Amino acid sequence: MTRPAPASLLTIFGATGDLAQRMLLPSLYSLQAEQLLPPGLRILGTARSELDREGFSTLVANTINQRIPAAERNDAALRALLGRLDYCAASVDNDASMQALAAKVGELRNGDVLYHLSTAPRFYVPACHALAAHGAADAQTRVMLEKPIGKDLASADAINDGVAQVFDEERVYRVDHYLGKEGVQNLIALRFGNALFEPLWNSVHIEQVQITVAETVGVEGRGDYYDDSGAMRDMLQNHLLQLLCLVAMEPPARFGPNSVRNEKIKVLRSLRAIGRDDVAGESVAGQYTAGAIDGVAVPGYASELGRDSRTETFVALRAHVDNWRWSGVPFYLRTGKRLPARCTEIYIQFRKVPYSIFGGRAATDMQPNGLLIRLQPEERIELDLMAKTPGLDRSGLRMSQVALDLDFHQEFANARRRISYERLYLDAIEGNGTLFVRRDETEAAWQWVDTILDGWRSANHAPKPYPAGTWGPSAAVSLIERHGHSWRE
Repeated sequence: MTRPAPASLLTIFGATGDLAQRMLLPSLYSLQAEQLLPPGLRILGTARSELDREGFSTLVANTINQRIPAAERNDAALRALLGRLDYCAASVDNDASMQALAAKVGELRNGDVLYHLSTAPRFYVPACHALAAHGAADAQTRVMLEKPIGKDLASADAINDGVAQVFDEERVYRVDHYLGKEGVQNLIALRFGNALFEPLWNSVHIEQVQITVAETVGVEGRGDYYDDSGAMRDMLQNHLLQLLCLVAMEPPARFGPNSVRNEKIKVLRSLRAIGRDDVAGESVAGQYTAGAIDGVAVPGYASELGRDSRTETFVALRAHVDNWRWSGVPFYLRTGKRLPARCTEIYIQFRKVPYSIFGGRAATDMQPNGLLIRLQPEERIELDLMAKTPGLDRSGLRMSQVALDLDFHQEFANARRRISYERLYLDAIEGNGTLFVRRDETEAAWQWVDTILDGWRSANHAPKPYPAGTWGPSAAVSLIERHGHSWRE
């Protein structure tokens, strides 16, 4: 497939919203500061807010001054970014405003156009159809869609079908911002850029895999949205399953959109279903109650929400990828809010040595090797190995586990920590879909998750309580320990 031309115009729907101010505008500033934006690229903001070009420029400048550290701010870069800006107020339910927006797009474009729908998913289809109705969605346009794509398979299909009536699949870029993180790209580099790991990356040598996405925060004013989604839909269906795919996929023929996404979909289709007969033994849902985070008392989920709820704020699963590479290897997935630490990490535990030549205490000291890939709050790769404990002992050698630790902040001390949208914007502007999610991936992920949710409903499965500041319900510990494993904490 031929890559499209770089976009001449980036149009951001929801340009005054929270995501834009936290992530999108700072990312565009950083790309500008490093001169990575195409020279002629214009940026058109649109939202319901009744701003003019000057008002939007003021908002962007204030955002940059608040979000970018002083040491990284550059007046020349900010002026250059502001010089690219324009603004047109519009609402998808106001046809006249969408016609005016389409006219502004036609005025500013000088080639391909990238639309970024940084809005609620219910606006995706109406926005695409309005653009098409006013002649602003031709073959030289493409669109970025934020997750979540629906709340189940049926709603995801409806959104995908509606968008597909306007944009071919090759022109749809579904965002999972985790795929833009440096740590995720380091995982790809670690697997496929080194001869050391790939021969060991299978069930012969690996005993278990753990993927944890832990948050210390609660719902933070997003109660109504979160209560309709829960941890399963909000985090596990997209972020954790994408990480699982990158760990489990076969080596792609090349680092390109079709090759990478073809291998990821194979993993999703190989996931063993967790149906009504399996949810009790293979899944745990939890909801946090009052507790403490870093010594500070915090309320429970129902108190924050203002009503009782059966929505899960924690999920733990034992998943299996049924193929030749991974048969028999459990993938433990865990995510939750109000946990003791904020971290996103992948832990791969290798099998124990088949026979220990060391007798006595050394034999009991032996631990399996492990590979830790941490994505946040800091990027880090750690390889746990066995080594002799220094000193003398009449009973023979003593063994200790030591870590070969690559701390990216030390190794790349001069490299700036990037926002994930910097990579995603750069790729989308240049028409590279490798780090975006294809339609069949979203559908396969929802199909697997829907089966679990159906099992919970069928069993009238209520989330188990856990105090804020702990690692979830005790049932999550039992889930993994009854198979002879334990969570890495």
